[in-house]
Amino acid sequence: MTLALFDFDGTLTTHETMPVFVRRSVSPRRLLFGQLALAPLIIGYKLRVVSGRLVRRAIVRVGYRGVPVSILEEAGEAFARDYLPGVLRPEAMQRLDWHRKHGHRVVVVSGGLDVYLAPWCQSQGLELVCSALEQVDGALTGNYLGHQCVLDEKVRRLRAACDLQAYETIYAYGDTPEDIPMLELATHAYFNGRPWPGSRATRLGAEPA
Repeated sequence: MTLALFDFDGTLTTHETMPVFVRRSVSPRRLLFGQLALAPLIIGYKLRVVSGRLVRRAIVRVGYRGVPVSILEEAGEAFARDYLPGVLRPEAMQRLDWHRKHGHRVVVVSGGLDVYLAPWCQSQGLELVCSALEQVDGALTGNYLGHQCVLDEKVRRLRAACDLQAYETIYAYGDTPEDIPMLELATHAYFNGRPWPGSRATRLGAEPA
């Protein structure tokens, strides 16, 4: 059996989509406040001295605390329907289709949010492992539900969702260091569209499929 694991932002898409979703789903007043309050964190992230996890956690707290879940779900469905189809990488989707045509199990594994990834994956008939936001009594708390689905958390959730030992071949596709623990699981791994030297097949000198 064969398993194919795809990161979403930057791998299946031309750019990171979560910032676009935030701008489209957060109220103008909160957005302005967030731009001012989080400016030091954003600058630190661009300078690579602040982690993406810290920045995302701060954005979620400022942008969504107290927001009704129904409003965010509506925004997520619209984003999946109207925005995401226009930013997909044709070559990446062709590769995903290749896996589907060969009967491989395909899972999208992303640090992005389920409110827009779940509708998109459902429309594509794909499985999904991703981040989600905590909610209480129909409103968002401003916190993630558990850990963000990046780095080692991608591996932990994959192990919970899949019996990895049951797959003779595992393909993995990513584009940032947050994907590397997932790539290390694979027999054939690709980083920014190119064979990644840390995959088992590359280390053994096998030709990538």
